[in-house]
Amino acid sequence: MSTASQALPLPGAAAARAAAEEAYANRYLIALTVTLASILELLDTSIVNVSIPHMMGTLGATLDQITWVSIGYVVANVIVLPITGWLSAFFGRKRYFAFSIALFTVASFFCGQAGSLEALVFWRIVQGLGGGALLSTSQAILYEVFPKEEYGTAMAIFGMGVMVGPTLGPTLGGYITDALDWRWIFFINIPFGILALVLTLSLIPDSKWGKKAEKVDLIGLVLLILGIGSLQVMLERGERLDWFESKEVVAYAVTTIVAMVTFVWHELRTPHPIVDLRILKHRQFTAGVSFAMLMGMCLFAPLFIFPVYLQTLQGYTAHQTGMVILPGALASAFTMASMARLGRKMDGRILVVLGTLVFATAMWMHSHYTTQSGWGDFLLPSILRGIGMGMLFVPLSILAMADVPPEEMANGTGLFNLTRQLGGSIGIALAATMVARFQAVHRGELIANVSMYADATRERMAMLTQGMLARGMPQSVAESQALRMLDLTVRKQAAMLAYEQIFLYFGLGLAVGLPLLLLMRKGKPPAGADAGMAH
Repeated sequence: MSTASQALPLPGAAAARAAAEEAYANRYLIALTVTLASILELLDTSIVNVSIPHMMGTLGATLDQITWVSIGYVVANVIVLPITGWLSAFFGRKRYFAFSIALFTVASFFCGQAGSLEALVFWRIVQGLGGGALLSTSQAILYEVFPKEEYGTAMAIFGMGVMVGPTLGPTLGGYITDALDWRWIFFINIPFGILALVLTLSLIPDSKWGKKAEKVDLIGLVLLILGIGSLQVMLERGERLDWFESKEVVAYAVTTIVAMVTFVWHELRTPHPIVDLRILKHRQFTAGVSFAMLMGMCLFAPLFIFPVYLQTLQGYTAHQTGMVILPGALASAFTMASMARLGRKMDGRILVVLGTLVFATAMWMHSHYTTQSGWGDFLLPSILRGIGMGMLFVPLSILAMADVPPEEMANGTGLFNLTRQLGGSIGIALAATMVARFQAVHRGELIANVSMYADATRERMAMLTQGMLARGMPQSVAESQALRMLDLTVRKQAAMLAYEQIFLYFGLGLAVGLPLLLLMRKGKPPAGADAGMAH
């Protein structure tokens, strides 16, 4: 009798709960696995920046040459992002994800071993090709291994890596470079990469919705590489080459336009596209990726400008800069964790509006910094900026993917991450250009008021000259040094005014995207979704 009773099926509701629990049993371990892989990829986007001078000395490279260490990695990233859905379908998602981690880890080893600039740039490109798959494939995995009512939790775990990783890069890179050697910023990836690979092979399932690609769209692939690659290189080098005053930048721009227009035309006509642009027929997804691009511009540009302000005007070291940035990164992480629970109770569109307002408030506070501001002045605005960022990422990800069918999820996450990444690149390029242009304008305005006929100028010059004379300098040298110090003061004030403007503009810029929320209609999981959970 007992044997027979064991064979009886469970009641319908209990059986459904048991099946759901079994299907999603390893979801948190999988979330940690893919987030670890994503953090590795994102750290390597920014971790090299503070080590650039050391690389130049070791490899005998100029500043213009060494920038390709960063450019090569980012260009490879953005080329791979939109085709991860196709590659996952062609090779199988688990196999492709594991191979990407392995490629990234092996390339990290060879980056650390590089004995020449050419070798380092080559392996950075290979590393970028491996790393580019990790973001969008990770997000697609999470959407499948978590139940729909827990999407907020999944995106909170993933978002902590996406948003916090890049902010910690300069801090970690500076510490490793000072304590060990610049090569260790690559070697440190190896144990974590091996761990992520072992966990991937052990835990991550293949997609239930994956369909084998029938044909390789070589034409689309070539056009995509030309278009996205040229755009990214143009954004990275534009300011250094004075934008369209340079024939090189014009060539990049023409290549981008021709290649991308042809790419869109080709992909909409071919039966087996490498990037299925038909996914943009989902209105909510299109609105979501549009807002994601604007979010990338307005969130990542201040993260680029703020450390520059700290190090050039305040004289902070890389490590000190990282410590100033850290509270904002922690605030972003804690906020994302709370978004998982709050997102089930509130319309995601409301959270995006609130996040935008908090971020704009933080940027308004940033715009009031001066050359005399200190750590206490930075703390609250940095925390508010982190909270605003944390409030945006999770609900926007869920809103964008709400109407995307499961079989199109990999393609959708690839495009979502691509637009955010390109938005960040555009924002950083704009910020770098705006710093130079605004600084020139403000310097001209300040110089017009710094005249030897003005009493304030004469008093300042006399005070500086007296200080130099007290140190034993001859009269002529003292006057020359005083004039140089006055010019330095004008330059610093002009730069400060430029940074203030930029913070304010990017804070207000994010609000421009709020009307896109009117095109979205799904704000939270269906009512009663939590009832199906067996917790």
